[in-house]
Amino acid sequence: MTSLPPPTTAPPPDLPEVPDGVEPQRPPGSGWAWWMALTGLIAAFAAATVLGVIVFALAGDFQDPPPAASIVATVLQDICLVAVPVLFAATVARPRPVAFVVFTAVWLTAIGQTGTEDDLPKELGVDESTVALVSVALLVTVLAPLAEELFFRGFFFTALRNSAGLWPAAIITGAVFGLIHGGSSAAAFLLPLAVLGLALCLLYVRTGSLYPCIVLHCINNSIAFGSSQGWDWQVPVLMAVALSLIAAILAFVRRRVPDGGVAAVAA
Repeated sequence: MTSLPPPTTAPPPDLPEVPDGVEPQRPPGSGWAWWMALTGLIAAFAAATVLGVIVFALAGDFQDPPPAASIVATVLQDICLVAVPVLFAATVARPRPVAFVVFTAVWLTAIGQTGTEDDLPKELGVDESTVALVSVALLVTVLAPLAEELFFRGFFFTALRNSAGLWPAAIITGAVFGLIHGGSSAAAFLLPLAVLGLALCLLYVRTGSLYPCIVLHCINNSIAFGSSQGWDWQVPVLMAVALSLIAAILAFVRRRVPDGGVAAVAA
């Protein structure tokens, strides 16, 4: 009995060459350097400080500003936190339109908290009225995850990783993430916040997308905000509403930018 030779298969075709005069597309953020991350962070908080001083001066009370002034100052701080990195990124490559769409969607951001007792909701006047309570809840659970993940994982961590590698970039990003919350969180919460920041970097690397980071950030902030208000059954309700709003915002951006630009920013 004769054996037949194994069937031969044709070699895989060569990848198509890039036409002359056309540069291959680089991954988003591949041109960001470490100094852009650090300079962007410093510039953002410097601008936020100046704007905050102006707001409190107009309010007429630096020691005990009214809740509206505190909310406006927080909003301006996070506008700077997102706007400055976008401007730095523009020096490397023209940002996709979605970068500015997302920026517009998250311009009312507030810094989220980890821990059962934090001062930010009280400082922003959640006890003053129902309107203030709802506004701060949306700032913390919807807009903060979008803005902070866009900055810390999408820009800051990516820029550091290009030069320093995975672990140094993740550790530095986590440490900075914890430290910026020091103004409104107890010292005992800074280390857990830093660990959370590091874990979100690893989640971003593992999944290749900011979406899981945004979801986890939203869940964390919903639990923390609800705990600060002494809530019980309201916490899962807040979480469900916040996640639904985030999904709606991202779906809106996808419809407005059909060329895949969302993936370039959030993926």
